[in-house]
Amino acid sequence: MHVHYSTEMQPCSINEKWDCGIVNHSPYSVLGGAPLLGKVPGVKDVPVAAVGMLGYLVLAGFALVRRRGLVLLGCLVGLGFSLYLTHIEKDVLETYCIYCVTSLGLISIETLLAAGWWIAGRRRVG
Repeated sequence: MHVHYSTEMQPCSINEKWDCGIVNHSPYSVLGGAPLLGKVPGVKDVPVAAVGMLGYLVLAGFALVRRRGLVLLGCLVGLGFSLYLTHIEKDVLETYCIYCVTSLGLISIETLLAAGWWIAGRRRVG
């Protein structure tokens, strides 16, 4: 979120292939803009970073109340969205953001852990 709203030089501006400022100031960095998901009624430029932070909080909430299936489903949705954004970075912007790649790594690990947790819960019940 800080990078999205900042106009300063970013510490992750490493070279022409790694620059969080370019990624986080692109039209793809907000929901409600035409490039990402099309015009969404009532949604005006919500930063993707805010959606990601909310998603992680929802996952934590589901995990705290031990809703294994919802955790796994949420992780799969988050992973799919993160992979879509990585595709945008690679094929459209041709620039990566270290925060985005880190988030992809985290949601990938969380998805694997959630799948294992879900499977373990199914085996114990069945």
